[in-house]
Amino acid sequence: MRSLLTLACSLGLGYLLAACSGGTTAGGTPTGVANPEPLPVATRGSLVGQAASVAVSVGGASLTTLTPTVLAGFLESAQQGTLAVAGQPQCSVSVYKVHYNTIGGAGEATDGSAAVFVPTGGGASCSNSRPVVLYAHGTSLQKSYDMADIANNTEARLAAAVFAAQGFIVVAPNYTGYSGSSLGYHPYLDRVAQAADMIDALRAARTSFGAIGAKDSGKLMVTGYSQGGYVALATQRAMQDMGTNEFTLTAASGMSGPYAIARFGDDLFGGAPRSGATVIVPMIINAGQHASAALYATPSDVYETQYAALIADLVPGSLGSGDLVDQGKLPATALFAADSQPQTPGYTAYFGANNLIRTTYRSGYLADLAAHPCDQSATSPLACSPAHNLRKWLVRNDLRSYMPNAPTMLCGGHDDPVVPFFNATSAASYFSARGSRITLLDIDDTPSLNDPYRSAKAGFVAARTILRASSGNGAVASAYHAGLVAPFCMAATRDYFQTTLSH
Repeated sequence: MRSLLTLACSLGLGYLLAACSGGTTAGGTPTGVANPEPLPVATRGSLVGQAASVAVSVGGASLTTLTPTVLAGFLESAQQGTLAVAGQPQCSVSVYKVHYNTIGGAGEATDGSAAVFVPTGGGASCSNSRPVVLYAHGTSLQKSYDMADIANNTEARLAAAVFAAQGFIVVAPNYTGYSGSSLGYHPYLDRVAQAADMIDALRAARTSFGAIGAKDSGKLMVTGYSQGGYVALATQRAMQDMGTNEFTLTAASGMSGPYAIARFGDDLFGGAPRSGATVIVPMIINAGQHASAALYATPSDVYETQYAALIADLVPGSLGSGDLVDQGKLPATALFAADSQPQTPGYTAYFGANNLIRTTYRSGYLADLAAHPCDQSATSPLACSPAHNLRKWLVRNDLRSYMPNAPTMLCGGHDDPVVPFFNATSAASYFSARGSRITLLDIDDTPSLNDPYRSAKAGFVAARTILRASSGNGAVASAYHAGLVAPFCMAATRDYFQTTLSH
């Protein structure tokens, strides 16, 4: 049994961006070779087989449906304190998994899988037609990451508790490259590929709704945490860009996502890397390389010799961050060389021996940044026309490039050491200037008496205070992104969706 304090410390939504295998790839493009014409694609979003019921072991029994009482006990036994964040379950929840056809970062045919959580029961919030939440998960280093495994996946369990147990049908894709997908890499923060995957997962889930007893009300919300926050908004943009009535969003919520990814990259290369940078940067570059962004001719153009041979498609894989570091496949924190300049005060841990990125590559990036600075205007942040291919890729994927049509929340915490809060504030400013209905929520803010998110903010403050008193400021910084902000932003998002639905 673990306390609310431990819940705050252990909500590892994947790795860093959501919490705390080299060689040829299936469906990928060999290094330095232009993309071939995409193979014929099976009908995108079509089911492969049928939805499969996922049994959950509770007290020695294998259950396909968890009643509110059983679910409450299951949640608390797995992570005591979950109900204090999510609330008491109102509905029974059944878990299913769907397998579907989609595309990868090069437009190639591939497949993916998704979890579907179906609420049922006699109450008004469970028995009628229900709204759908399309949920995008955070970064994981493990290819086995599975949102249908609520017994072992903390993020999946929390999504089930916060949304499904309160009456939302949840569709949670695992992403291409994960959980049995045949794609040998992951299109990390590639807005086009990730949105396509989300949309195809929803199509497949909708096809299965009749067979699994999911009664869709037609109300659709999209949300996600960290990487998933970015993916949620990329999906919102893609749905709008389709220009059809296939998907009409009722509301959206991005939680702690790197929406301003061009600014994020410039800040990082400019001397202020963030926690997890030695994993995040290779994942971004690998995705761009597979999408023909030509970020390098050979990995040694970017990476130091000791890493270059094995870094392509290294993550996601089978190893955790500790094993990757122990085996010398990635440095723990040394993104840049010890003498690489400039270095922002307070970020010296990211400069050191056995660094990942070549100084010559960083110097090229910085020269382009000086010649073509972005973020010169809050209303036109991407009017910069970079020449460096990585900066081009980041600008292409920056989400300050559309106007959300549906009410949209951006939730995060202003002290986030992993995904800086400027991602939320700059995106909110950009969207608001275009007339979008934006709610910017800093969960790490003292709530006023009439604050509609008072409960979530107060819960965050209480968890942070307990953690600081017991373990110090270092523990707060380590847990901040995934353990502290994540659960309370999820609860606030649920409240936001419910309020939007009631209007």
